[in-house]
Amino acid sequence: MYDVLIVGGGVTGTAIARELSRYRLKLALLEKEVELAFGVSKSNSGIIHPGTQNPPGSLKGKLCVEGNRLTKKLAKELGVDYKEVGELIVIFSEDDRPRLLKIKADAEKLGVTGLRIVGRDWLLEHEPNINPEVLAALFAPTAGIISPYRWVYDQAENAAGNGVEILTSHKVIGIGKEAGRFDVSVAGGKVFSARFVVNCAGLCADEIAGMAGITGITIKPRKGEEFILDKKREYISNHLLFPLPAPTSKGVLVIKTSDGNPMIGPTAEEVADKEDLSTSDDGLKQVLESVKKLIPAVNENDIIAYFAGLRPVAGDDFIIRHEDKVPGLINVAGIQSPGLTAAPAIALLVAGLLKKNGLGLRKKFFFHRFRAKTVHLFSLLVTRISPLIRKDPAYGDIVCRCELVSAKEVREAVRRGARTLDGIKFRTRAQAGRCHGGFCTTRIMKIMAEELNLPMTAITKRGKGSELIKEERT
Repeated sequence: MYDVLIVGGGVTGTAIARELSRYRLKLALLEKEVELAFGVSKSNSGIIHPGTQNPPGSLKGKLCVEGNRLTKKLAKELGVDYKEVGELIVIFSEDDRPRLLKIKADAEKLGVTGLRIVGRDWLLEHEPNINPEVLAALFAPTAGIISPYRWVYDQAENAAGNGVEILTSHKVIGIGKEAGRFDVSVAGGKVFSARFVVNCAGLCADEIAGMAGITGITIKPRKGEEFILDKKREYISNHLLFPLPAPTSKGVLVIKTSDGNPMIGPTAEEVADKEDLSTSDDGLKQVLESVKKLIPAVNENDIIAYFAGLRPVAGDDFIIRHEDKVPGLINVAGIQSPGLTAAPAIALLVAGLLKKNGLGLRKKFFFHRFRAKTVHLFSLLVTRISPLIRKDPAYGDIVCRCELVSAKEVREAVRRGARTLDGIKFRTRAQAGRCHGGFCTTRIMKIMAEELNLPMTAITKRGKGSELIKEERT
């Protein structure tokens, strides 16, 4: 019997797991994919929003501002690279200034600090590549960037270190309730019993809610296509660049990332298929046309990768509530942008809902809030790399030349839980450069086979059915 079962191993689920691990509880997190962060979180742009583009009375607005503040603190505790780079919402016409001032006023009502309107001279000085026709922008200095994947993995690792069972490849297929407990069935026959269930299953949150008897939640996927630029364009912008927002989207952006590769996008398209991750020529054309209005120097030849993500839309706001019709069930659904930013605040809200509805929260005498920062050569100065190599020569054995990833880092990623090539990529950035793993994939597979004691034919890109090597039979 668990106290709480968390369904969903993305940024929200792992944030809740980490927060609840402070208390004397028996906890487990169930994730249907072979690894964490393989759902909605894998396609996140990594922006920590300041709270400038949310209605002042919205739940997502309140949680975004609180989450922005909490992320700075938690990133230090968990050893995650977080950079406060600021954002600019740009206008090109005086006709748009009233909308910009309205965004500023709404954000200040939410508690966003440091906002100011900057003019053309300031913009041309601080963003030398910006379109010279720009008129003004709203500057929000508290916007930041973080690796969404490593944020998930490091939260989960810290939660596990504090006693949470993290169970991947555990797809929930049924939820029953009797005698004050939930019986949660997973594919393969296991059944987990718990007093409380927290549903943060992303695109599948409506399905999980339905299994428990709540039918009023509908997730409508909204697809966003994004395009990654070569790392040589890292300084094409100094801030996160936004146009004035559209009704269903923050618009097409120029996005700085914590790993150096800028991104452009996303599009915003309603789709029916929760597995539609296709990219398109029309999406590319739309993004390039929009981005060139912000930075004319962006070129199609700068793009090294295309990808698409699906946002789990369930209305205009987040759905975070205890279901009185199914006591003990807490739904955390419709967590689209700014969900990454809001995740730490969502975790606190969920903990409060659990306590309000009967879960005793007794703090542990020892809670391990800190984890050692993971070594990434690509983020270190050369003067700091040499001592590492002297201490362990495996740091000098470079596996991925594009992203400067060593054999030591790949082995450590496997030991921390990576079971697929994508899991290695998300943790280390190996295979994420311009050559897309053309140089390093075979070497990574050999290391994985050694560490996991598996044949090369068992190594997959992202789970069963994505094997790269087929065993020849005679």
